[in-house]
Amino acid sequence: MKHFLRMFVQVCLYFYCKCLWRCLKFVVRKLTGRCELQRICYNTKPGAARTMKIEASLKGSKSKRLQTSVSVHPDAIEKTIDDIMELKRINPDINPQLGVSLQACLLQIVGYRNLIAEVEKLRREPYDSENLQHEEMLLKLWKCLKPNSPLKARISKQWCEIGFQGDDPKTDFRGMGLLGLYNLVYFAEWDTEIAQQVLSDSLHPKYREVTKKELSHFSKAEWEKKKFDKAIGYSFAIVGINITDLAYNLLVSGALKTHFYNVAPEAPTLTHFQQTFCYLMHEFHKFWIEEDPLDIMEFNRVREKFHKRILKQLQNPEMALCPHFAASESLINM
Repeated sequence: MKHFLRMFVQVCLYFYCKCLWRCLKFVVRKLTGRCELQRICYNTKPGAARTMKIEASLKGSKSKRLQTSVSVHPDAIEKTIDDIMELKRINPDINPQLGVSLQACLLQIVGYRNLIAEVEKLRREPYDSENLQHEEMLLKLWKCLKPNSPLKARISKQWCEIGFQGDDPKTDFRGMGLLGLYNLVYFAEWDTEIAQQVLSDSLHPKYREVTKKELSHFSKAEWEKKKFDKAIGYSFAIVGINITDLAYNLLVSGALKTHFYNVAPEAPTLTHFQQTFCYLMHEFHKFWIEEDPLDIMEFNRVREKFHKRILKQLQNPEMALCPHFAASESLINM
């Protein structure tokens, strides 16, 4: 009975708030002479803050035409803008900038949805050793990471040198499909110097420097143990596939909207996603060193902690993951 009453109260509050919100919007429009979309565009600067408000407004509209405007084909965006202006009774000659602002927002919103579909398609496509393109990409990964060490055979224990688990990497791509390979190749090809450095550090891990403040908190026993501890590395390729999974989940959950809406002036693309992967890979490497795990069994703990830190950063509507390294030089906060 208590559960029923609680549910009933929640439903009543929902409808009360919804009705109250619609009444408030009506009053504000009468007072200002502007609809909600106009107020957002005129009062919020371009970027994630504006686009996310426009997206929420369109999705929450009582008009089906407005609700479906966030999922139209990119080629239909201009017509959709005209429909919105007509539905809201806005004269485009008097408000020319509104159409431009709405178009920019819709390009980002629709582009984000299309990017999810493109990334999902790659994730679902399995690695096929009979596919020449797949094989060429895999060999390119080796050449970019180990240019001075020729691969002796396609099936070889050498693959372990760049962080695969066995003598044939195809089995390691099962979780993320071609998406994992695409990201690793992009990192190795477009940010070669850092990718090679991260690989080297993963094979020959270094201690992070212990600060004087941290040193003062060590007991004698802890310091003796610390002196003989061995720094822990990780499998570069396997971690890359794991970070691909992290980036994929950030994308699908909508957390990356903040970043993409701030850096992509129009529709975010697969290249934006791959640049974000490069950033996450680089940042995770630094985070791993900072955390100084006791052994590789702590990987999931470190990964989860890193995931939470990125999520917290992305809660800031002005956040743009713009690292200063080669693969992301084209990321500009518009």
